[in-house]
Amino acid sequence: MADISDASTLSGWYKSSYSGGGQSDCLEVARGHAAVPVRDSKNTCGPALLFSADSWAAFVGALKG
Repeated sequence: MADISDASTLSGWYKSSYSGGGQSDCLEVARGHAAVPVRDSKNTCGPALLFSADSWAAFVGALKG
């Protein structure tokens, strides 16, 4: 896992439809990148963690299961 110090340099950010309309306590994920960037929606210029596509798919699969 790696990170990016300023997540606002990336595009394609979105939140789950389950997160509601507010900005609190949400994660955002960006589409269209080789790794999967994840950031705190309250800190859009803060860091983003980068996960491999396989790791992210396993995480999402575990949540669904």
